[in-house]
Amino acid sequence: MISLHAELGLAAVALGMVLTPGPNMIYLVSRSIVQGRRAGLVSLTGVATGFLVYLVAVTAGIVTVFTLVPVLYTAIKLAGAAYLLLLAWKAVKPGGTAVFAPQPLPPDSPRRLYAMGFVTCLLNPKLAVLYISLLPQFVDPSRGHVAEQTLLLGLTQIAIAVTGNGLIALGAGTIAAFFSRRPAWLRIQRYAMGTVLAGLALHIAADRARAVAA
Repeated sequence: MISLHAELGLAAVALGMVLTPGPNMIYLVSRSIVQGRRAGLVSLTGVATGFLVYLVAVTAGIVTVFTLVPVLYTAIKLAGAAYLLLLAWKAVKPGGTAVFAPQPLPPDSPRRLYAMGFVTCLLNPKLAVLYISLLPQFVDPSRGHVAEQTLLLGLTQIAIAVTGNGLIALGAGTIAAFFSRRPAWLRIQRYAMGTVLAGLALHIAADRARAVAA
């Protein structure tokens, strides 16, 4: 049903999104460092639930709304690009912080960890861009069963995202310790993060491709 080209293309996009620091990664890393790996993994279950909410919405046909109302689609895309530029500036500005620099956070209960992971994911503009703009472009209506294609592609993205973020959460403490002993590498990581975020934002803003109607 889904072509190998589409599957590999979506997998590459999903991996790139995981490796590009954003709200989900920042929250998961901060929680894992401050409150331990278990807290990071509990937060990850909330993030995974957020992924599923996006996927259900897209599979149900919400992409059609943005295709039929291009002004709204463009507004969402540009808002996401602007947010990514803001994150890039925060990374490179004097006194900016890096993803793996421990952030002071008060301990939270498992319920709140799950809820905050869920909300962080839902408000993540990268995910909105991915599901509203990018994922539908890998769906081929000529192959039929558009909803099933969307569901399978979305599950592929979720599997990659959860696995990647889980590994990052588990290794956050070790990675943070590495950077704390090598401040020069921490600065490099900050500027690399800012460059990637800015590049992604400019690419999104310049992309005029329309989403495929689900």
